[in-house]
Formats: sequence, structure tokens, C-alpha cells
Amino acid sequence: MALPIEGQNMFAVRHRSRGRFSLVTGLAIWQAIQATSVQAHVKWFAPYIVGAPPAPVSLTLSNEWFWLGIGFVVVFFAVARAFERSRFGDPTLDLVDKMTAPLWNRLDDYLRAIIAAFFVAIFAVGGVYLTPDLKTPAEWVSWLQLVIAAMIFSRMTMPAAGLGIVALWIMALRDYDLFHLLDYLTLGLGVAAYLVLEPSKQENWRVHRLEALRWGLAIALMWSSLEKFAYPGWFYPLVVEKPFLTFGLPRDVFIPMAGVTEFTLGLGLVWTPLIRRLSALALLVIFTAAVWPFGRVDLIGHGLIMAVLLAVAADQSRTTHFLPKFKTKLRHIPAGIAFAFLLYGSAYWGLHLALYGPDAYIGPATTEKATHSHSREYPHGPQQRDVGTPSAID
Repeated sequence: MALPIEGQNMFAVRHRSRGRFSLVTGLAIWQAIQATSVQAHVKWFAPYIVGAPPAPVSLTLSNEWFWLGIGFVVVFFAVARAFERSRFGDPTLDLVDKMTAPLWNRLDDYLRAIIAAFFVAIFAVGGVYLTPDLKTPAEWVSWLQLVIAAMIFSRMTMPAAGLGIVALWIMALRDYDLFHLLDYLTLGLGVAAYLVLEPSKQENWRVHRLEALRWGLAIALMWSSLEKFAYPGWFYPLVVEKPFLTFGLPRDVFIPMAGVTEFTLGLGLVWTPLIRRLSALALLVIFTAAVWPFGRVDLIGHGLIMAVLLAVAADQSRTTHFLPKFKTKLRHIPAGIAFAFLLYGSAYWGLHLALYGPDAYIGPATTEKATHSHSREYPHGPQQRDVGTPSAID
């Protein structure tokens, strides 16, 4: 039986809406697949030398796979933004709001519990500053992180917990290079800012607590993604040990495209509302998928990031605070992505040059400079043993 005209129109509208949303979702899933294999923090699982000279920028700019990745990203941003500003955009955001309302209504309780749980997990691991990568023999550091976790449960002591996070990062400077610690600076500052702002009675300040957390995570992801262009060799051991991670693609094809994906999804966290939420969901899929091949260390290290991404996906704010007029226009998307790469790339290569000079360390990884030890069976795993002590594998 034929539908009435009104029914046909309604069916057509729903069909177009589902089709456009499916295209947006499909592009987000493609982005997630492209970055999954190397989303695990390479410094936790493979040898590295922070002072080694990075690959020249010209190698990235002449890489066709880098530009192919950029092309896919521009399409993803453009389609998502076009859908967002169409008549289907607001209903879609309303639907996502309804689905995430239980989390949104208790978001601060959720974030406080997650942050506290993260510091309890770091305490349980023991012998690290803030992350599995930053090892320390000082036992008091672990106990300080347990104290930070305890302080989060009272709004009176939450600001002190935030300051404690900053203090731990500063203390780590005694043992690690500044350039290395920049990987963890903005996320730490974002979490610290949240803990300071959340109990504030000044609502004009408190309202920015989630934005500070989101920006801290976005900058951290964009910064760390540049390792895939500056030091692609760091990722080669992981590809050799776990070849399934590249989905059959050659490593020199996969790594630059994964770097583009990670960088731009990080940038997406500070774009317009729909792009923010799609980027957060795609990144959440990526980090969750990385837990299976990389195990408990990856889950502990990235657990806080995954929790914040879920909070970003549940964020019902429809406001874009930074450069809102620029971000809402489709024609500005390529320029925005290009400027972000220029800004962060200049900072990354420029700071490395300023800190280490043109005569940076060149040579094989040594026990003193590498974080992880090795064996023939697990050459790049998180297991540690003294280099001079034979293992059962040897």
C-alpha cells in the first residue's frame, strides 16, 4: 500500500537523515581504525632516546600518505560540520544528549571518582610518577599519589590535590628531560585545573572546569601524535613484534596516516559540538582497542584519558568558546587543520632544537637512556630485568 504524501515526505527525511549520519559515523570509524595500532604510548613499550634528532619536517611534507590522511580528515570534518548545521544537526545532538543524560547529570561525581581511581592504580603499580613511563625509586612518590587520591573525595581538599599533580610533574624534572615531560604537561594541568575549579563558589570560573579538562587532553594528544612523524623508528619494533596492528598495511604507510588521525581527532575535541563528540567517541574506540594487545599497563596509563573522552562525549554544551565564528564555517576547516599542524610542528621541532641543539645525541639506545629492558622473546615489552642478569629466556 502506498504511503500518503506526508508519510512519503517523512520517510524521505528520515532516510536522508540516517544516510547522512551513517556517512559521518563511517568516517569517524575509519579514523578510529587508522590509529588503533599505534595509539598505545610508544615510550611504555619500546626503546627510545628523547635527545635523538627528529626526522626532518620535509620527509613528512613529501609523504603522499600524510597528505592522503589529511584529505580524509578534511572530508570527515566537512561532512560532520555540514550535517551539524543542517536541520538534522540539533535533533541528532538532542538524541545524544538523551542517551548520555545519566552520565551528564552526575558528571562531576564520575570524574572525581575516576581521577581518584587512577591515582590509586598508580599507587598500586608503585615506583612511577603519574604514568607508567616515569619510573622512580623513591617510595614516597607512590604514597603521595595515594594522598592525592584521598584528597579528591572532599571538595575542601580538591584544590590541594590539583596542586599536588603539578608538584609531582615538577619533581619529575629532577629525573627526566623537560622535552620528555611535555608529553604529560597539558593533561596534568587540565586535570589539576578541573580539581581547582570544580569546588569553586565562583560560577563564572567553575563553568570552565570541563573545558579546561578537554583542552588539556586535546593538546596532549596533538603533541604526542607528532612522534609518529618525528620518530617513526620508535614504532617499528612494535610493528615487528605485533604485525597484526597495521591491518596488513606497510608500516611506512600506516604510521603517518595514524599520526594524522591522532592529531586531528585531538583537534576535533576543541572544534564544534558534534565534531567534539564524534572525535571523543572515535578516540575512545581507539584507546579501548589498544588495551587488548598491550595489556594492563596500557589500561592503567590510558584509563584516565578514556574516562575523560567519555565525559567529552556526554558534554551537552552547545557552545564553542575559542574562535567560534572561524570553526563554524566549512571553508575554514582546511586552514584550521593546516594552522594547527604548523603551530604544533614548529613548537615540537623548535623546542627540540632549542633544548638539545643541532648536535643532538645520535647512536643506539643504551640502558641508561632507554626506559625498558629487553629479551629475545619480548624485545619491547614492559618487563624489566637487570641487563647483566641472564633470564630463563636467554
